[in-house]
Amino acid sequence: MAKPLVAVVGRPNVGKSTLFNAIVNKRISIVEDIPGVTRDRIYFDAEWLNKEFTMIDTGGIEFVTAGSHVIPKMMRLQAQLAIEEADVILFVVDGKTGIVPADEEVANILRSSGKPVILVVNKIDSQAQEANIYEFYNLGIGDPIGISAKNLMNLGDLLDDVVKNFPDAGTSESEEDTIHVALIGRPNVGKSSLTNALLGQERVIVSDVAGTTRDSIDTHWTHGDQKFVLIDTAGMRRKAKIDAPVERYSIVRSLRSVDRADVVVLVLDATDGVTEQDKKIAGYAHEAGKGMIIVVNKWDLIEKDDKTTNKFTEDIYDEMGFLQYAPILFASALTKQRIHRLADMIKFVSEQQHMRISTSVLNQVLSDAQSVNPVPSRNGRVPKIYYMTQASVKPPTFILFVNEPELIHFSYMRFLENRLRESFGFEGTPIRLILRGKKGNDDE
Repeated sequence: MAKPLVAVVGRPNVGKSTLFNAIVNKRISIVEDIPGVTRDRIYFDAEWLNKEFTMIDTGGIEFVTAGSHVIPKMMRLQAQLAIEEADVILFVVDGKTGIVPADEEVANILRSSGKPVILVVNKIDSQAQEANIYEFYNLGIGDPIGISAKNLMNLGDLLDDVVKNFPDAGTSESEEDTIHVALIGRPNVGKSSLTNALLGQERVIVSDVAGTTRDSIDTHWTHGDQKFVLIDTAGMRRKAKIDAPVERYSIVRSLRSVDRADVVVLVLDATDGVTEQDKKIAGYAHEAGKGMIIVVNKWDLIEKDDKTTNKFTEDIYDEMGFLQYAPILFASALTKQRIHRLADMIKFVSEQQHMRISTSVLNQVLSDAQSVNPVPSRNGRVPKIYYMTQASVKPPTFILFVNEPELIHFSYMRFLENRLRESFGFEGTPIRLILRGKKGNDDE
């Protein structure tokens, strides 16, 4: 089940980003300190009352606008994004300034959306300013909630309202033996063409215009005795006079698909190489613990010699160092070159995700690793790793019981991860290592 999406919408300078930061900092999802994972993104996972959701800061998306209007085109597009993608919309206004025409126009758009909209009156920094809230009833959005994002005032009441409006989780549609596969990537890299090539039919409309796919489309597919569900990630429609940063919208549309997937196929354009957009999307999938395969599409358009494949592989791993575990397939959806290999690769990565290692075998690997490379001491204190056990799969997660977690350096954790991969494979899947001290305090 995809995490609910909560979009923050409003005109400039009302405190959207401040509110976004305040909410995600209440309980930021665990993020690995791994070089190469891009952090400057417009989304972040958060949690309230044991309910996880994804915040979207629409203010982080920039467009080139022409002319001056009461409501800029950028703002209208931000509101449209919220209408189309979010489960809950936070409409932020400025309690000190009061209602301005731009607020009224945003309200008109959101009022007809059919989505839950919470009117957030920001910059209510004291009890004396609470009277400023009542003016905003005139927007016709419902009962406004006064907060101070800067001072973290009344955020609990706001988040209580947010989680009340989440859709019911419902029942899972996935079957145990069915692998859900999300095809993700920038617009126009060939995701729909790849889907059609896999299926051998024109199941998905294909066009050279970036963003043709309107919504995520699920396609059931069987290869041999293995059942798959292909999720062809939607792109953002190309709109007139929108600058290149429109591609950042496609990240938002990829979030749901990644959350629902078991294995993620990151589709790159061979003619472009790795872009910042690719790294953002890949970073989210990596942190979500999904299996990962990299497909370099349009390989037929590249002039090659005997070093081309190795050079591309090195460049990809250099740009996305956190995906060293992900296998790479050089293919062409147009000519169907190597496409037949992808189904077996997906099945193999899924098996790697589900691999379980017995505690006795794990501890033999741990003992051998420490014999080769003992845990270095820090500040005269000697760290001790007592034993290791596997806690879960998808992704494979291991708990190391130690005397003091803070003494184990990140580089040694990476060394242990590499030893696990050398011993057991775990190809195509991230690995989670959790340190547990004597008092039960965890570190990752």
